[in-house]
Amino acid sequence: MNEKLPGTLTGPIVGRLIKEMARRAMVSIKANRMDFVATEKPSDYKAEDFFTNADKAAQQIYLHMLSEDFPTYGVIAEEDGLRISCAEPGEDIYFTIDPLDGTKAFMRRQSHGIGTMISLVRNGVIIAACVGDVMTGEIYYYRPGSKKVHRFNWNDELGEILSINHETPLSDQYVLLGDDPRIYSKGVQEITLPKAQGGMFKNLEVMGGSIGVRMARLWKSEVGAVILRGGHCTPWDWCPIAGISVMLGFEMYEWKPFSGNGGKIGWTKKDIVPLKKTEMFENDVIIIHKSRVGELVGGV
Repeated sequence: MNEKLPGTLTGPIVGRLIKEMARRAMVSIKANRMDFVATEKPSDYKAEDFFTNADKAAQQIYLHMLSEDFPTYGVIAEEDGLRISCAEPGEDIYFTIDPLDGTKAFMRRQSHGIGTMISLVRNGVIIAACVGDVMTGEIYYYRPGSKKVHRFNWNDELGEILSINHETPLSDQYVLLGDDPRIYSKGVQEITLPKAQGGMFKNLEVMGGSIGVRMARLWKSEVGAVILRGGHCTPWDWCPIAGISVMLGFEMYEWKPFSGNGGKIGWTKKDIVPLKKTEMFENDVIIIHKSRVGELVGGV
């Protein structure tokens, strides 16, 4: 099915264009990996925040192609707080751009955890998204009008259609966190104990860097769930991973009191929706496939 977009664009054309944007950004980032200049930038919600010339160069690649191919679409991009309003009559359609996802990992010259992300939001729905893993060359994406999420490597074009692994219970899988579990909520600490100690999963892993690359491990069924700490969430970080997660059937639950249940604490479903501005996630959240919700301990 091809979604009809403003002008003469079709879903397949948009899909090819966002893949090519991500590919060019990945090439540029990798080319700058050993020779870059880092600069600290002010932030309202991070103790330390940086950008590099690689961030800037990658964002410029996206902006150049967007200005040529989607001149009336809005843009929300990380660097320079860029905001371009949608000029398409009767539409609220915009791209989000995270040109270099995992800047600190990039600055450490890590061989993992460095990504690039773009999404397309139309009237409150994320209709396309693309996440690129700079170091492996892998790209994860879906296009407008399609229900399939693809994984392929732009170095060799080998690919697959992603689907969840239904055979292995969560008790035999790992859960992935971005930080030490001791700084999460009580609910997170309880379920991330090793299975032998009463936890929900076989064990846990901690991985920093790109949130997109981290989430890709869930989409590929390398881990059974991803837990994110409460805090500020930006459109460019959130929209690409939210779009792909929803397309694959994942849901999100936050650790908070149940409403109307005497303040009992447990996992409460939280809608996965696109963002147009930075918002606060008040509680820790777990992202888990809808078919696994029955295994989520602590109440749903």
